[in-house]
Amino acid sequence: MHNNDKNLILKFNSKLFEINLRNTETARLIAESVPIKSKIQTWGEEIFFNTNLQVKLEDDARDVMQLGELAFWTEGSAIAIGYGKTPVSVGQEIRLIGPCNVWADCSFKKSDFDNIKSGDEISLDWR
Repeated sequence: MHNNDKNLILKFNSKLFEINLRNTETARLIAESVPIKSKIQTWGEEIFFNTNLQVKLEDDARDVMQLGELAFWTEGSAIAIGYGKTPVSVGQEIRLIGPCNVWADCSFKKSDFDNIKSGDEISLDWR
């Protein structure tokens, strides 16, 4: 899939986050497509960004996430990261707009997203 001595890094607002890929088809497709550079869009306490990738919805896709899970929204060709309530959340859950493929994990804190806004640059690349 990739060179094992490299780490996948997500970067936004001068912050760097190491991404741990899951063993999924979506993770493989994203890893093969890196580097990805895009602009952040926000939706409640979720960020997402376009990848131009065509990915099929996986059997275990879901819309409720845990903090630190990275999802791929197949209908929008976008990587989605929920970190709190969205307009469709019930209670305090992290609920995305629809079922998404969970493809990676990261040790985000909710405060990592405090100053993020639509239009900010974001990138996914190998270190």
